[in-house]
Amino acid sequence: LTLKGLVESALLLAAVWWVWVYTTWVTNWVDPSKPPIRAMLFVLMLAGLVLSTSIPTAFGERGLIFAIAFVFMQLGRSLFMLWAVRRHNQSNFRNFLRISIWLAISGMFWIAGGLADPEHRIFFWGLALAVELGGPALGFRTPGLGSSTTADWDIDGDHMAERAALFIIIALGESILVSGATFAEQHWNLISFSAFLTTFTASVAMWLVYFNVGQSAAHHKITATDDPGRVARIAYTYIHVLLVAGIIVVAVSDELILAHPSGHIETATIWTSIGGTALYLLGNLLFKFYIAGRPPLSHMVGLGLCAVLACFASHMSPLMLGLLTSLILIIVTIWELKGRPNDQHHA
Repeated sequence: LTLKGLVESALLLAAVWWVWVYTTWVTNWVDPSKPPIRAMLFVLMLAGLVLSTSIPTAFGERGLIFAIAFVFMQLGRSLFMLWAVRRHNQSNFRNFLRISIWLAISGMFWIAGGLADPEHRIFFWGLALAVELGGPALGFRTPGLGSSTTADWDIDGDHMAERAALFIIIALGESILVSGATFAEQHWNLISFSAFLTTFTASVAMWLVYFNVGQSAAHHKITATDDPGRVARIAYTYIHVLLVAGIIVVAVSDELILAHPSGHIETATIWTSIGGTALYLLGNLLFKFYIAGRPPLSHMVGLGLCAVLACFASHMSPLMLGLLTSLILIIVTIWELKGRPNDQHHA
């Protein structure tokens, strides 16, 4: 709930997302039923547990552990793929050779950040993440090896769309668990129950905003296109992390609202509630804009309502603010489902 904490959390979220989305890409090109592939995934699972348990103090005493686990997962997976595809797919072999070089470079910055003083860690890890995020956008351009194109990234569109949708479901499920755990610790009365119902409604509305129209349209597009790698790179690799970020920020606001539903509203509650809602709508807007070629009007109206609400939020109770942000999500959902004329082509 500080600017420093926001920057650090955003960096860690992007890093964890990147580990997951790379693994999703990899499992498009190999058969998970084969023992070596299963062994690789189990090793990644173990390293992922080390990575996740080091997150709370990644910018403290466990920075080096986080960095080693991250580099091991990223570079180790890529080196494994070099071995797995060396005799079967020369195009993918060259691609993973480029990827391995890029990840080795970023890995040096991750390790350097883990070794650096905590106050300097954000600088090294920011550089490392910039290298990681820039790789796919630049086709992993490497001297002597050139660059790859999205046409080289022949993937199973069904697999990518399903994996991304399941990640959203998990994130929403975690937000509901946060609400339930916080509500269980409160004194139960009409106000606390109203706050719980409001936060639950927000989670349901977020599910509807994503799954009612956008996810199915995107699933159809990626399975029907001649270049699924291009759709997967933009729509699922880059844009989807905004959706997850929005869900996380809304979950933080849910916890704050449930803990103190009435009385004076804190600045953190205002910006997590409105900011999280707006971030989630923005992610969905970009996702659907890329898929359909036109931004959904319902989402633009929702973002406008968030901006208006921000002007008056300081005069409301936390419960009222949560109720209104949930109402914005419901309006967007109903508008999109009704298929207003201006939204018809992309809703």
